[in-house]
Amino acid sequence: MNWLIRDYRESDLAAVVHLIDTTAELGQESVFSLAECIGALTSRQPAVVAVHQGVPIGAALATVAGERAWVMRVAISSAWRGRGLASALLVELERRLIAARAGRIAYVLPEEELLGEGLLNAGYTRQPAVAYFEKVEPLHGPAANLLEDLGGRFLPSDLWTRVAGMEAEKDLIERRVVLPLAEPERAARHGVRPPRAVALFGPPGTGKTTFARAVAARLGWPFVELLPSRLADEGNLAAALRSAFARIAELERVLVFIDEVEEIAPVRSDAVQVGGMHGVTNELLKLIPGFREGDERLLVCATNSVRSLDPAFLRPGRFDYLIPIGTPDAAARAAIWSRFTDGRPDVEVPVLVAASELFTPADIEHAARIAAQSAFERDLETIGGAPLDRRDLGAGTEDYLTAISQCRPTVTTEMIEQFGADITAHARV
Repeated sequence: MNWLIRDYRESDLAAVVHLIDTTAELGQESVFSLAECIGALTSRQPAVVAVHQGVPIGAALATVAGERAWVMRVAISSAWRGRGLASALLVELERRLIAARAGRIAYVLPEEELLGEGLLNAGYTRQPAVAYFEKVEPLHGPAANLLEDLGGRFLPSDLWTRVAGMEAEKDLIERRVVLPLAEPERAARHGVRPPRAVALFGPPGTGKTTFARAVAARLGWPFVELLPSRLADEGNLAAALRSAFARIAELERVLVFIDEVEEIAPVRSDAVQVGGMHGVTNELLKLIPGFREGDERLLVCATNSVRSLDPAFLRPGRFDYLIPIGTPDAAARAAIWSRFTDGRPDVEVPVLVAASELFTPADIEHAARIAAQSAFERDLETIGGAPLDRRDLGAGTEDYLTAISQCRPTVTTEMIEQFGADITAHARV
């Protein structure tokens, strides 16, 4: 990705108008006139701009009327067509429209269609037709208010496709979790019951939260994260859990995510647990069966220590799958590094893969950020002097290797050995 997408600014007006005007004949037409587009921009209607090296290369703008939003124009410089920029602009624009409480998003564009010979012979005149596209956002009105109260939100629709590497885990989750929920009627024909609750376990930083978010995005369901620490702030953790699940039950569809679930479902012992956790575990065990009654609900719990969870919490009647999420192998690390290096041919990805053997996706992201910062600071040092050659822009192999050497892997060899034992003892896929 060689662009930055941000909110429209008043100083962008001339550049965006030029984009709209010069791309009208490139298959980027709209039923909205240039004057109407300018009116929307000047009245601060939702709009986003894609920028490359400080120059606007694309824009998407809309107008909101009540619960309906109209995408007025997506304009992209001809040199940047076919690179996924249109989808990226629409995703960012939709975020703004959802925040503006738009329940329906529509796009109307002119579409020339050839009339049949018979119509022409009958005296009909060929006229431009109109293609109408509409996207319905599932929640608005009271449901949207409830989702906001729960701290929930809709995630970018392309989040699933942006998950780099970890292809084995991604494929397993798609087949076992996503597809049965996305195709319930087809699954039912084969006797497959869509999952209602799954647990992801593995070392810290391996992407369990990322997978949970990506599943919600893939399904188009709202994502609600329940934070044990925040619930505990309400005083009575068991009561707070019960209240949260009661409110969640009012949503038609939802993915509920609980990270570090071992904090509220630890192994119960005969002795009274500190902080009354015995009662909290019991409460959660009671809540899960009721949650499972919904057809379009999914509970995803994540833990770094599956052996710390109460055995009753993990049994099949409550969780359909216990899915291990480990550190990325060499192929997965190569995919992740390729994403962060933006596919630059001068970066030796195999070298980075070999140097980051125990790195998790989070570790790789951190190292990539350090390398990018180094390149940025090096570029700043040239201000007032000779500009850098374009080939020197961005982090190089040595920058990444230096960053890797400065990072301490989250996962140790002992954790990997423990994870292997946990897979044998607990995994259920």
